Amino acid sequence: MSQPEITTLSLLIVAAAILVAVSLHRIEEGYVGVYYRGGALLSEMSTAGYQNMVPVVTTVYQVQTTIQTDEIRDIPCGTSGGVMIYFDRIEVVNQLQRDAVHDIVKNYTIYYDKTLIFDKVHHELNQFCSSNTLQDVYIDQFDTIDENLQEALQISLNEMAPGLRVLSVRVTKPRIPESIRLDYERMEAEKTKLLIATQRQKVVEKEAETERKKAIISAEKEAKIAEIKNQQQIDARLAEKQIQHIEDEIVTNRQKATADAEFYGAQKLAEGNALKLTPEYLELKKYEYLGSTTKVYFGPDIPTAIFGDFLKGTE
Repeated sequence: MSQPEITTLSLLIVAAAILVAVSLHRIEEGYVGVYYRGGALLSEMSTAGYQNMVPVVTTVYQVQTTIQTDEIRDIPCGTSGGVMIYFDRIEVVNQLQRDAVHDIVKNYTIYYDKTLIFDKVHHELNQFCSSNTLQDVYIDQFDTIDENLQEALQISLNEMAPGLRVLSVRVTKPRIPESIRLDYERMEAEKTKLLIATQRQKVVEKEAETERKKAIISAEKEAKIAEIKNQQQIDARLAEKQIQHIEDEIVTNRQKATADAEFYGAQKLAEGNALKLTPEYLELKKYEYLGSTTKVYFGPDIPTAIFGDFLKGTE
């Protein structure tokens, strides 16, 4: 092989290597590759890994399909009262579904998030501010901005770009004019003082309520103790009365038993005496009596003695 042929072959090899190097490209994990040729979006897409394409005439772009966060900064917003405020940063967490990549890129280019998210956030925030006062935006309704903004974005995307989902929205506190901010700080300081005073009053009221409940509990306890003592005294008196009643009944029963016994003895004695009052018994008693009162005299002076006694008895 001659020297010119060797040179030509070397050039062809170098050119082929350059073409291969240019046509070979890598798609990162979490992305898909979309291709433009002559300014037209091709229907084919590639997944993660090394891929080939026709060099020079074809351009590849990587489109993220994992969760990503778009930051929109320095958003001006005019309230209904004419005060201009600025939101330093709004974060929109979103995810593009793989099967929706081609249609969304075709309709809104690879910079779809500028139209569908950035511009929409500007529009929705300005709509919100223009219909609310500074007090509403900065204080009263600030905690609802992120939820309302997420809902508005998703409703718009469901119509314009199905497959693009808004997962969450984070809104920072807006910047307001310095003089107004100082007024709000003073107002917040006064609110804080009032809140502290209110909390202190609640504490005092709670302590007073606690003391009142303690007093009520103590009084109820003392009343209960007194009631128990009174009941104990009443029970003791009743017990004493019942004991005395029992003792009285015992004495009465004893006396009654004694009287019954005496009556029974007398009755039996009378019955015995009644049984003795027979004619024979009475005759016996007469002779016993006469025998005990009759005097017997012996000797020659019997009449004189008898009459002497008789005369003495008649005097």
